[in-house]
Amino acid sequence: MDKPSNIKPPNIGPDVMDREELVTYPTEAFLSRDYLEEEKSKLWPKIWQMVERESDLPDPGDWMTYDVAEESIIILRKDNGSLKAFHNVCPHRGRQLVSVPDMLPGKVHDVRGNNRKNFICGFHGWTYDTDGKNIFILDPQDWDNKLTPEMTCLSEVKVDCWGGYIYINMDPDCIPLKEWMGRAGEILDHFELSKMHYKWRQWAIYDCNWKTAIEAFLEPYHVAGTHTQLLAYGNYYALSKQYGLHSVSSYDTRDEDLKMAESSGTTRAGKGLDPRVSTYELIKENYETVNFSASTETLVKAASRLVDELPKGTPPADVIAHWMASAKQDDAARGVIWPEIPPEIMAEAGLAWGLWPNQNILHGVTFALCYRVRPYGDDPNKCVFESYALERYPEGEEPETEWVYADPIAENWGSVLAQDFANMEFVQKGMKSSGFRGPLPNPHQEQKVINLHRNLANFMGRGEVRKIT
Repeated sequence: MDKPSNIKPPNIGPDVMDREELVTYPTEAFLSRDYLEEEKSKLWPKIWQMVERESDLPDPGDWMTYDVAEESIIILRKDNGSLKAFHNVCPHRGRQLVSVPDMLPGKVHDVRGNNRKNFICGFHGWTYDTDGKNIFILDPQDWDNKLTPEMTCLSEVKVDCWGGYIYINMDPDCIPLKEWMGRAGEILDHFELSKMHYKWRQWAIYDCNWKTAIEAFLEPYHVAGTHTQLLAYGNYYALSKQYGLHSVSSYDTRDEDLKMAESSGTTRAGKGLDPRVSTYELIKENYETVNFSASTETLVKAASRLVDELPKGTPPADVIAHWMASAKQDDAARGVIWPEIPPEIMAEAGLAWGLWPNQNILHGVTFALCYRVRPYGDDPNKCVFESYALERYPEGEEPETEWVYADPIAENWGSVLAQDFANMEFVQKGMKSSGFRGPLPNPHQEQKVINLHRNLANFMGRGEVRKIT
């Protein structure tokens, strides 16, 4: 692709994003098999990446596998309650300790089990304890007793937890997870994601690059063109900001005089002359068309009573305050206690966080709608797409869920997500056009997309984001 002569040298810094300057970047990150191959050494083994929720490994001996690119990792809950993680490979001849079939559509999402006391290689019987130490080798004397514990143990992987999630990092010299999460982690800690549980979780093999997929959920700028039915219920002007590796999007207001802290996230007044009515219509539409997520039944029911509980003419801010207080009281009555989030944190928290590189969390006080994407094999035109809803439940009433393969259609995902699917494949195809001169991301509303590529370029050493003047 020819580069315009007015593009300045790479790679932009956060100051360029803060000034909302025009930028572009090449399409190789989406289309190049060579780029996908380099991700296997320069990206995935060097970053903290989410594996699963801690609640998936509650008891000693519980274990599971996590695969990304060509890496397979085993994560195990030990007898003392701590977690261990190892590369899923026997150091003898390289056989996987746990056989993990490819993630074919409708087949295996991961392999997991419980009561694990050791790992035995199915090829020659070499055996390892839950610390990864080799405890059996057939005929060790044949190596002239030169095998050492360091030569025969499993290769350990860093493991840590944040927000109820299990994270791994294959880089032994990586920074701590807390440092990796930075300010994004500090803000989201207030929402106590660790106290939420799966409502549902689904996955699919989809026909686009993993970056194309995650970008579809990093910004609300597309709502006016993609989810046109939602425009009857709310305004979807947005902003986004970089926070180092991570970034946040928020609903914005074009008219400075109409801005208020309550308008940045999902719990906001809708479009219409009577905020009592429009708030309910907006939250109900979002909840029902996004697979009964991005809100809760408690919030929808509390909004449905606004007309009965408030007088006509109540200002939008007062409507929101009453709505939240009413829903909080309803939840408390059923055993769901809300976290106390300072107003300044709520305002900064916005709508949704892009946790670099492959997660997005749309969060509320008692819920979250989340996405994760991974490459699928060696095909830059396919990805593993995962979405799940989290919610707070009364103790003991958390639903039992598992990963369900779901074809990307409205019957499985809801109409809004189906509309997103209807774009992603054709963005992937369109970027291959010789007539496509390169992305022109909105510097105010699509900073999360820009920040994805800015940080990718720093890790990959290619695909730099450049200013356009």
